[in-house]
Amino acid sequence: MTHVLLDLDGTLSDSSLGIGRSLRHAFSECGYEPPTDEQVRSAIGPPFELSFPTLGVPVEDIERVVAVYRERYEDVGLFENEVYPGIAAMLDELRGAGLTLSLATAKPQSTAIRIVEHFGFTGYFAVQAGATIDVGSQRRTKAEVITYALAELGVGSTSRDLAGVIMIGDRDHDVEGARDNGIDCIGVTWGFGSVHELTTAGAVALVDSPGEVAAAVAATYRSGRP
Repeated sequence: MTHVLLDLDGTLSDSSLGIGRSLRHAFSECGYEPPTDEQVRSAIGPPFELSFPTLGVPVEDIERVVAVYRERYEDVGLFENEVYPGIAAMLDELRGAGLTLSLATAKPQSTAIRIVEHFGFTGYFAVQAGATIDVGSQRRTKAEVITYALAELGVGSTSRDLAGVIMIGDRDHDVEGARDNGIDCIGVTWGFGSVHELTTAGAVALVDSPGEVAAAVAATYRSGRP
C-alpha cells in the first residue's frame, strides 16, 4: 500500500451530537418532524439529498432544509464533535509506515477542512477532499469525492496504480464509492454503519478499533478486480 483514504464522520470522529442537534433545528424550523437518534445516525455519511426523502422531506424542499441546517451547523454544530479514542495514534502509525494519508469525505470540503484543523490533524493529510456544497453540483457522492482525491494525488487509473490505494470508512457508500474507483475498502465497526451493512456492500476486511487499522492496511487485501 502507498495511499490511504480516510472518511471523516464515523471514522475519525463522532459527529452525531452536532449533526443531530442541527438536523432537529432545521426540521423543526421548516415544519417537519425532527428525526430520532436512530434516524440521525442513518443520515450521517451519505449526501442529504439521498437521506432526507427517507426522513419525510420532499425532494423539492431539500435545499431549504439544508440551508437552515447549515446555518446552525456551520456556526456551532461542527464543533460538537469528538475524535474517537486511538485515532491520533492510528494516524501516527499509518504515517510512520510511510503511507500517504488523505481525507475523502462526503461532507462539504470547506467544513471538513475546518473540522480537521480544529482537531489538529491538518498536517497528516496530503489532500483533504470533500463534497461541493450545492445539491446537484459536480462532486456530491463518495465515489465522486474519491475520484477527485485520486486525481489530486496524481494516482493513475491502471490496476497497478490503484492496487496501492485503500479506503477506510464506516458506511456502505464508502465501500461502494471505493469500488466504483477500482479500490478496496476496509470497514470500521465503531462508526455509524453496521457490520451487516459493510459486509453486504463488500468491505474486504472489518476492524473493531483504530489500533487494528495499520495491520489491516499492511495486509494484502485485494479483491481481484481488474
